[in-house]
Amino acid sequence: MTHILADLKVFLETAPTSWHAVQEIGNRLALHNFQPLEDIDKWKLKPGGKYFTIRGGSLCAFSLPKKPPKQALILASHTDSCALKLKPLPSYLLQNMTSFGVEVYGSPLLSSWLNRDLVLAGRVVVLNEDQQPEENLVILDDATFMIPQLAIHLDREINEKGVILNKQEHLCPLVSVSSQEENILEKLLRRQLSFQKLLSFDLFLVPQEPARFIGLNNEMLASYRIDNLLSAHASLAALVSCKNPSSDQLQMALFLDHEEVGSHSLEGAGSSFLQDLLQRISYHLELDVEALIRMKNHSLCLSIDMAHALNPNYIDKHDPHHQPLLNKGIVIKYNANQKYASQAISVAPIVHACHNLNLNYQSFVSRSDLPCGSTIGPIMAANLGINTIDIGCPQLSMHSTRELIACQDYLDLLHLLSYLVQEG
Repeated sequence: MTHILADLKVFLETAPTSWHAVQEIGNRLALHNFQPLEDIDKWKLKPGGKYFTIRGGSLCAFSLPKKPPKQALILASHTDSCALKLKPLPSYLLQNMTSFGVEVYGSPLLSSWLNRDLVLAGRVVVLNEDQQPEENLVILDDATFMIPQLAIHLDREINEKGVILNKQEHLCPLVSVSSQEENILEKLLRRQLSFQKLLSFDLFLVPQEPARFIGLNNEMLASYRIDNLLSAHASLAALVSCKNPSSDQLQMALFLDHEEVGSHSLEGAGSSFLQDLLQRISYHLELDVEALIRMKNHSLCLSIDMAHALNPNYIDKHDPHHQPLLNKGIVIKYNANQKYASQAISVAPIVHACHNLNLNYQSFVSRSDLPCGSTIGPIMAANLGINTIDIGCPQLSMHSTRELIACQDYLDLLHLLSYLVQEG
């Protein structure tokens, strides 16, 4: 299975933003005969067909059964990661120095962004040579920046009190000490693009360091955006590897943007994206409202996102009976207050599948005195009325610029998802 791990590494390096991720996913789907659909077009769907559609930084791929669907299997992950986003008027000038102003996207581990090689990536809209707006995806890797940390001589108590960062003042990357031009971003873009005028952009700072296998036996993988491109990669690989799809199961893989900021956007899990899609599929397969509701009640959604592994340096941060370990298998995530969607009725089929496959699985519950994060799982369950479970691979250093997983856990997740898709 070394080839699939090598491909995961390539995927992580190819997709520094959600837009790059869906572009790469779309390219891979097309190679497996999935047909692209545009939201604005009139669709013509056929039983047994394979399709995908993109909305912004989100993508939905689906394989239609040859018979009217009686159930659906949905693999849901997200394409975004916590990051630093460039402000609309980014250039800040001080003395002979130019810095870029940034906003914090999501809840990144801010200290991990200091003293690290960073480049810009994202999407830009320009006025092209034909005087038409044109969208381009860019990775501006010919100019590297850094957010310099204050020296210990000027902050003597930092090792005792910890790194305290002001999001406005302390996160600006140093861009130049030789050029003080407010249009420095446009000049940087012109190194890659030819255009009349820069109209707008969504650009993020991203770490330049590539993914790398580490550990005594290279049994771990370190990279930016493991949360949650690992889950997206496994979902995609499972969907396209299915040789004999079910005759009556609708199979879908969702790759959704904006999870790290709440999912309530045009293309997030809280949007109409999936509901619109299910309605269009129902129309083309001649399912009435009654049949659609019955199908949803026989369906299962897997919200696949990363889980907190036990950090050997902070063992008191986990509940003593719920300490997921690296290299010990898939994690099922629970929360009494519905921060995760897992319930007995949705957990049972996954546990049963793990038993059939002889796969290890673990349970995660936050300490009762610590707040719990959330996922798209509860949003999917509430919006769709479909039984949903939250699962994922254990990882360390979540939301940092350098996250860490055990390779075997990824292989176990892929094995499980492939089995669920194949068995229908």
